[in-house]
Amino acid sequence: MAVNRRFVLPGEAGAGGQGGRAGTDSTRTSVFAAILAEGSLSRGDVADLLGVAPSTVTKAVTPLLADGYLEETDAARTPAPSLGRPSKRLRVNKARHAAIGVKICQDRLIGVLTNLRTEIMDHRLVRLPEHSPGAVLDAVCELAATLAASAPADPDHVLGIGVGLSGHVDAEQRTSRHSALLGWNDVDVAGEVGRRTGLPTVVGNDVNALVVGQRWFGPARDCASFAVVTVGAGIGCGLFLNGGLYTGTSGMAGEIGHVPVQPDGPVCNCGRRGCLEAVASYDAVLRAIEARGGPRCHDIDEAIDLARRGTGPDAAAAAAAFAEAGGALGRALAWLYNMLNPEKLIIAGEGVKAQALFRPSMTEAVRAHTFSTAARDCDETTILIDDTDWARGAACLVIDAAIGALELGPRTPGAPAARP
Repeated sequence: MAVNRRFVLPGEAGAGGQGGRAGTDSTRTSVFAAILAEGSLSRGDVADLLGVAPSTVTKAVTPLLADGYLEETDAARTPAPSLGRPSKRLRVNKARHAAIGVKICQDRLIGVLTNLRTEIMDHRLVRLPEHSPGAVLDAVCELAATLAASAPADPDHVLGIGVGLSGHVDAEQRTSRHSALLGWNDVDVAGEVGRRTGLPTVVGNDVNALVVGQRWFGPARDCASFAVVTVGAGIGCGLFLNGGLYTGTSGMAGEIGHVPVQPDGPVCNCGRRGCLEAVASYDAVLRAIEARGGPRCHDIDEAIDLARRGTGPDAAAAAAAFAEAGGALGRALAWLYNMLNPEKLIIAGEGVKAQALFRPSMTEAVRAHTFSTAARDCDETTILIDDTDWARGAACLVIDAAIGALELGPRTPGAPAARP
């Protein structure tokens, strides 16, 4: 990620401080990342977690404490104090830096200012009258400036800006290659925002941003391989494989929304027929209710209410539309299970609120199409997320890029995990 300035931990090579060998810098980063993800750890806990000597932890922690990146908490009491002195715990000084996260939606921007643990300090919503790249990026820069102004006055306090949006995002090139929802092609998002704001800027697919957030602070902290599938206005998927975010050759990995599940199905917004997104997204369900003779529902909440509380043919049409969406989603998930055999699957998004309506058919399709124990091997978790969670994910991109924890490498079988 090319940036205007970069975050460096104390003693990192090139920081102008103590300097040090690459191995020392890597250990310091690992220690910092582990404490950030866990919330608080004793020095012994860190040593056990990373599989290093306690003296190595002490050497890494000393400059982090001196420079205010870590702080010591009150001593942790042992069940039997007579067995020895209680050890103090270390935690990240979460106020040391802030990050800005912006989620670009079809009709709005959601922006947050967070601390290092992505706890929200300020948040804003901006309506978008149009989708043109120029107008949207103008609004992103203005929103970022507003959020930055609410941070402490130190110009280095804000680490940078993370921007999340749907579609094919090439994070290395900092570009939105194609977003069907926005109608964008080859838009230099990070370059333009970074140039105009003067802040380091990273752009990523919005679901990949959620993956980073779940790895740092969510239920996937202990997983070497997991997937996040989002259900809502679109159907997305992000992958964390063998210890690292997997985005493919050019950032397109995980486009489960465009896996064909009905060859003769409806036309997708990508122009192809029968994609999962054309069958299981919000709009697809609303269209399917009408196609079955039901009423025109204005939004997914109205459709859910119709399926749950309605009567007669209208309610039946709504229930059938959700069941069809669930079956399509289940077939796609079966493909995911069979191909990747992940430790954990996180189903997330606003669409989770309808899970009681689509889950039975989804589960039936998964069972029908998974091979051997592929589905049973995977721990499935469902989380409902809102607009600010998407923006927090974008802020997580900034924190992750700054600390570089996901570059620590895959978990070695039989060895302790060096993990964020």
